[in-house]
Amino acid sequence: MPPDIPSSPATRPVVKRTARAILLDDGGKLILIKRTKPGLAPYWITPGGGVEDDDAGVMAALHREVDEELGAKVTDVVPAFVDTVEHITGDGEHGVKVQYFFACRLESMDLSLRHGPEIDAPDGEYEVVRVPFSRMGIASVDIVPLTLRHYLDANIEGILGLLGPDLD
Repeated sequence: MPPDIPSSPATRPVVKRTARAILLDDGGKLILIKRTKPGLAPYWITPGGGVEDDDAGVMAALHREVDEELGAKVTDVVPAFVDTVEHITGDGEHGVKVQYFFACRLESMDLSLRHGPEIDAPDGEYEVVRVPFSRMGIASVDIVPLTLRHYLDANIEGILGLLGPDLD
């Protein structure tokens, strides 16, 4: 279990943690990755991925992942949403995956700088897309996980408030 997550007899073991960006550009659009895998319907995910052993923490993983997947830098990073789901690791360990979602703004992006396993050895296609950060925009794509889709739909104004100048 990661050292920063308390353990008790009532908790399930955390076997994976991810850091994901609810990323808005300066035009107010949500940046997503359209995933297309052979034999599956397309789905849309927020940029991000697993916290690795050499990451200093979840926030460091977020910055590394958006750099890898988008060639991007983000700013105004604020914790927004946590999702916990049952998970079985590749070696069969049972527990939960905790996904940390951060609201943030795009500072810069150069897709030619993308790198990492998703780019170097892709399993299907990774297409960067922008959708309006509105209820209609969110409804226009199949965002996963479903809990995030519901959270976004219910909290557009709250997320914009997290990124507002008066949060301090």
